[in-house]
Amino acid sequence: MSHATQVLNSEWTKIRTVRSTGWTLASVLVVTVGFGMLISALIRHGFDDLSREERLTFDPTLTSFAGLTIGQLAMIAFGILVVSNEYSTGMIRASLSAVPIRGQLLTAKVAVATALALAVGMVTSFATFLLGQAMLGEHRTDLGAPGVLRAVLGAGLYLGLIALFAMGVTWMLRSPLLSFGVQIPFFFMISSILANVPATERIGDYLPDQAGSRVLAVVDSGDWPYGPWTGLLIMLAWVAAALLGAWYVLRHRDA
Repeated sequence: MSHATQVLNSEWTKIRTVRSTGWTLASVLVVTVGFGMLISALIRHGFDDLSREERLTFDPTLTSFAGLTIGQLAMIAFGILVVSNEYSTGMIRASLSAVPIRGQLLTAKVAVATALALAVGMVTSFATFLLGQAMLGEHRTDLGAPGVLRAVLGAGLYLGLIALFAMGVTWMLRSPLLSFGVQIPFFFMISSILANVPATERIGDYLPDQAGSRVLAVVDSGDWPYGPWTGLLIMLAWVAAALLGAWYVLRHRDA
């Protein structure tokens, strides 16, 4: 067995043997699907009360992903825990002794965690869409409609990328408390506030979660300065910056 394979197996063992990471991934699925079904059912029952403009711009795909805003917090928590568990327990010293090439350690952890996050993200995305559409009844759409499959696949990619971004930021901060204290409030409150206040909305449009979530919409409201794939590329740029920062900190700071 090659050294690279051993490092990958080691990272897989670390992740699967820590209960908290498994629970956070399960929460992504349960919360996103649950809230999506609830909101979709409420919209179905209150559809006749919507204004004419709201009916014309109604996006059944985006409606089914209403729970993603909450579910992504669990995915962010997964990204934080994957990295911070080693620092909080002191295991990072043993990891760096076993894998002195720090870039190799970072790459292996990112590869394993990203594969898990993407797998859970895709399952969550398709389950959320299909069950959400079932709740919408006669107002539903299907995967064959224009733009729908792109949105569903994009939702899975979005969840994987948000976990990857959280990992990069956590590597730079290195403290689990600081990572949770910074990232959860930012994505849960600050980002949304910046995106919805007229004076700062253009700044908010280019934040990682706001840009990435553009891919979820099928009906174009006309409020966005770019398209869905451009939004995902903006999010990718944020993720790349976070990982570069993680690599720099891991390489130049002691454990």
